[in-house]
Amino acid sequence: MQVVGYDAGGGDGENGSDDTGGGFYVATDGDVEYLDASPGTVLSYGLGDRRCAGTVHEGGHIACENPDAPYCDSHASVWVCARCSGTCLKDEMDCHEEHAMYLAGFAPDVFKVGVTRRWRLETRLREQGADRAAHVRTFPDGRVAREVEAELASGEDLVDRVRVPTKLAGFGRSVDTEAWDALLDRFDPIERFSFDYGLDLADRPVTETMAAGTVRGWKGRVLVLDRDGSTYAVDARELVGYELTEEVPERDLQSSLGAFGG
Repeated sequence: MQVVGYDAGGGDGENGSDDTGGGFYVATDGDVEYLDASPGTVLSYGLGDRRCAGTVHEGGHIACENPDAPYCDSHASVWVCARCSGTCLKDEMDCHEEHAMYLAGFAPDVFKVGVTRRWRLETRLREQGADRAAHVRTFPDGRVAREVEAELASGEDLVDRVRVPTKLAGFGRSVDTEAWDALLDRFDPIERFSFDYGLDLADRPVTETMAAGTVRGWKGRVLVLDRDGSTYAVDARELVGYELTEEVPERDLQSSLGAFGG
């Protein structure tokens, strides 16, 4: 049984939906099933070999034996719109619908500018795991929105991409309200958002790659698990490509007591 995709709820990940749960897509001999990982679910899997996750097509899985994971060059896909700066990377521009520009805050003080289709705004913010957010501009199409986004991201206080390790560093911490409010003072927000993912974290969880423990919840594509008295954060994408085994290995795991050490 190979992990071939994930669904963080709120729309994140391969084959993502808009629910509030979360789970993984697993494949066995070409058949794809959904492995529930919603809050409260107990996962009891070990990790075997890892290789390319292949592709899911029309509900079936096409396997790939290439050792590159999570995807080899033949199966890796790039969303060109994420790299667009107003000069369309597609053969023909197709983002003619209304787009929203947003600011997203990640604890404690990382602030991102981004663009998404207007109707997808809140879903997009949740799937990124934003703590705070604000809708600041609306544009008639994606091209104009991307041009303004690129201009704002060239400054010193805004980025257009936040990597998972940076997000993980803010788990269990609060957003710098003073810095966030100062940023918003430069704009005239149309709508503001504050998200609670129900994780109730007193400390930052330990980063691990594993598939065993009781699901506390999801924040973006990060799965939070409780196991043996400690709390762990798993980047779901780091599980894609692994074979799941029924035997959970007895292995030494760092305790969350030392998560803030150093």
